[in-house]
Amino acid sequence: MPVAMWDFHHCDPKRCSGVKLARTNMLKTLKLNQRFRGIVASPVGEKAVSPADRRIVEMYGACVVDCSWARVDEVPFSKIRGPTDRLLPYLVATNPVNYGKPWKLNCAEALAAIFYITGFPEHGEALMGKFKWGHAFSKVNGALLERYAQCTDSADVVREQNEYLKELEQEDEERRREQEDEDDDPLLFRNTNRDYPSSSEEEESEEEDSEDEDDSEGDRSSTEEIQDKLGNTRIR
Repeated sequence: MPVAMWDFHHCDPKRCSGVKLARTNMLKTLKLNQRFRGIVASPVGEKAVSPADRRIVEMYGACVVDCSWARVDEVPFSKIRGPTDRLLPYLVATNPVNYGKPWKLNCAEALAAIFYITGFPEHGEALMGKFKWGHAFSKVNGALLERYAQCTDSADVVREQNEYLKELEQEDEERRREQEDEDDDPLLFRNTNRDYPSSSEEEESEEEDSEDEDDSEGDRSSTEEIQDKLGNTRIR
């Protein structure tokens, strides 16, 4: 099944997922004026990729526009625009550069998403398997990708996306209210009548706490994975 990309050399070749796939013969690099008949993940697409695109992917494959999100305005889309350009629905990036950021997929993730949604998960897994972090993509987005794969067309995918985003908002609101309730709970206030330890006990306790903090320092991360009610892993 053909896999390709237009490379505008915005990224560091050593860190670019598209370049790595090209080096491992997983995709073909296209010239600027070269056309591609398969589904293209592009920010100028007019509708979302969906299972309705399965036949096109099966016959002609998938392609991506490899450019920097910060320099997307510099891309001459007029020279590569086609009727099979597609937008990707809401998904969370798991690559090292944009880990945890919605919509910010890299080339490999975008191509994998096309294959997952159109019913070729084995091709998506093959692409992700070329990266040490690749397994995280299906772990974080797996349940949502399955929901998209069960849709009928682009409009259905967009509805599913918006429903999921609404569910996220509701869960965040519930979590916020629960936190407020905990903060207002008088039983959680400190009991000033308890016995205080001696100064030697305090020093010993402080040393133990300090050691615990040092031991846990390496396990801390700037992101947190939580699971919503539908089984989707979310990044916070």
